[in-house]
Amino acid sequence: MTPHLTDTPVLETERLRLRAPKSSDFEVLAPFVMSDRARFVGGGADKDIGHAWRVLAIITGHWHLRGFGTFVAEVKETGAPIGSVGPWYPGDWPEHELGWTIWTPEAEGKGYAHEAVTRARAHAYDDLGWRTAVSYIDERNDRSLALARRLGCTHDTGAALPDRDEPLQAWRHPAPSQGGLQ
Repeated sequence: MTPHLTDTPVLETERLRLRAPKSSDFEVLAPFVMSDRARFVGGGADKDIGHAWRVLAIITGHWHLRGFGTFVAEVKETGAPIGSVGPWYPGDWPEHELGWTIWTPEAEGKGYAHEAVTRARAHAYDDLGWRTAVSYIDERNDRSLALARRLGCTHDTGAALPDRDEPLQAWRHPAPSQGGLQ
């Protein structure tokens, strides 16, 4: 028997369903984690299948430990998982984060990440009671920096950063009263 995260919410957008991670997501997640496309989010071509498995275990375990976590975004029409998005707050993070990844090249450039993050941000503010959120983005990740700007985020040079080797920037999401619930 495979246990499931039964108490996790399922969020919907026009084209996407945001749901808890499940073991079958590994088939799509693993190639992403082991590719150069994941270099800004802890993956990369130098990573192996064991590392990819631990990534799935970490995002799944976060739900159990925090009561919230990263959703897997799947296309409603096909049920295909295409990425992860949502609230993230590991034990050593200075602030609550909204993160995102698009796992497949075919899903890039279609507005899925914007759609998913907008819905996940509303969930963080409305359902989790967050008053603010940041996204920690590698300063070399041009696509994520562009998305942060599209989401109305501003570069917060005074925000504390996680202690990582990567050159991270904090991008502050608009607060609920500032249109953060678009």
